[in-house]
Amino acid sequence: MMVRNWMQANPTVIPSDMLVSEAKRILSENNLHALPVVDNGKLRGLVTRANLLRMGSFVLRTQSTDEFNFFVTRLKVRDIMVRNPATVQASDTMEHCLQKGQELGVAQLPVIDKEQVVGVISANEIFQLAAHCLGAWERRSGVTLAPLKLGPGVLGRIVDVVEGTGAVLQAVYPIGRQDAQTDWGYPEKRVILRFHADAGQDVAAALEAAGFPVIESTEMRHPEHLEPAPEGSRH
Repeated sequence: MMVRNWMQANPTVIPSDMLVSEAKRILSENNLHALPVVDNGKLRGLVTRANLLRMGSFVLRTQSTDEFNFFVTRLKVRDIMVRNPATVQASDTMEHCLQKGQELGVAQLPVIDKEQVVGVISANEIFQLAAHCLGAWERRSGVTLAPLKLGPGVLGRIVDVVEGTGAVLQAVYPIGRQDAQTDWGYPEKRVILRFHADAGQDVAAALEAAGFPVIESTEMRHPEHLEPAPEGSRH
């Protein structure tokens, strides 16, 4: 998964000499979380919603007319922007992007391609990616298995058990720390499964019977299978 396919493309950019009050208006009206600051085609900084909230909070606390007037009429973006912000390349993977954001503790990263700002990746895109992977809009059922030693053939056996119940497997996610190695050299990870099935509990029971302990099971019922609400309870 490449950054270019998940980023906010063609982002709104602002010059460093723009008034902070105008940048705040642009952020609010467009429901944005960050604005790359670009001068002469080059990235110079980043203004985030958090920057502006902190600045606005300071002005409100001082209750000073002079401070407020300065904020509205004189304070420039270059005075508050994050200079030389961390960036990612459009050709980077989303895995790299997620790791970099976590390591640096930043929630917005401008995306660069041939030294030009071509997009922004924020926590919002990461949430969207996670939602797509977990099938948040598909009403998938799910099972989480207790940590397993993922040696050769283990995932294949799990898949066989799930599909043997008639379920339609949609995704398999081994989740664990990078340093979770066993004495055999195989990583020990929880395995998250997402699938479509008429009875998710049958999948969980089959996995238990095959020796794969289930620590979590959720069943999503399709809307057409939901019972109608009792008369008088509809609003």
